[in-house]
Amino acid sequence: MATTRSFRFGLNSNFDNHATSREEWVNKARRAEELGYSTFSASDHFPVPLSPLIALMAVADATQTLRIGTIVLDNDFRHPALLAKEAATLDLLSNGRFEMGIGAGWLRSEYEQVGIPFDAPGVRIRRLEEGVQVIKALWTEESVTFSGAHYTIANLQGTPQPLQRPHPPILIGGGGKRLLSLAGRVADIVSFIPRMGEAGPDITDSTEAALQEKLAWVREAAGEHFPQLELNLQMAGVAVTSDRISAAQAIAKAQGIQVDPELLLSTPYVLIGTVEQIIERLYTLREHYGINYFVVPLTQMDELSPVVARLAGV
Repeated sequence: MATTRSFRFGLNSNFDNHATSREEWVNKARRAEELGYSTFSASDHFPVPLSPLIALMAVADATQTLRIGTIVLDNDFRHPALLAKEAATLDLLSNGRFEMGIGAGWLRSEYEQVGIPFDAPGVRIRRLEEGVQVIKALWTEESVTFSGAHYTIANLQGTPQPLQRPHPPILIGGGGKRLLSLAGRVADIVSFIPRMGEAGPDITDSTEAALQEKLAWVREAAGEHFPQLELNLQMAGVAVTSDRISAAQAIAKAQGIQVDPELLLSTPYVLIGTVEQIIERLYTLREHYGINYFVVPLTQMDELSPVVARLAGV
């Protein structure tokens, strides 16, 4: 029988990872650590102000126990051999606190801005799979030789080695079957989101029924490995309130989507209600789906903090 994992909570700085000084940036991280959050993550987009891996080293240096992560690095932006080196360095210098989220890329506009070909989803996902193979090999083997459709490595030694063994946790997430199946096969943490388009998340793919289907894809792909996976939800919004309808309308407006507030209240990707209602919702998500790890926007760190104080580590 699978063991129930303890709740843990993370923050995603995403487009909020701007700061006018080191002090401003690390104070956010120190606040997250004080409030009991498990991880502080940065995203990987060219329009985002801070470079994720460098910014996360500053976070690690300013904190003691807070884990650092990426949600998520775009595999197409770096050669996997370079990324393996940078990530291992970050894990070593953070005393083993790094979680590497990595994905296949999805935002066509930034590919076009920097002149990177935006290949078909299947090509990007297959390239991601090869990239993860290369990274894992460089983290765990003395010398790596690899020949694939997208990458070729010849007798390369991975240095430094990461502190976490056999390697830092790898997070892969998405909304479609191909990417989630890959996550089930090769990741340590599987992250669920609705399908994404240039206009943002597909609200019709944000239901509990859709989440059940996504979970089934992961379970099938993972096979006997499934009980070892940690399951994660990327939350679109949080509101601690007794006026759930008004809060749902405000989140929909902030996300730029037209949606019935009742539908938004039913989606697993938002947490709206009193502290007790949100706690009950999180217990339900863990009991029904095995999801124990919830990441919210950095801007809502304080909003969720009463829940984090009650549930983190439980």
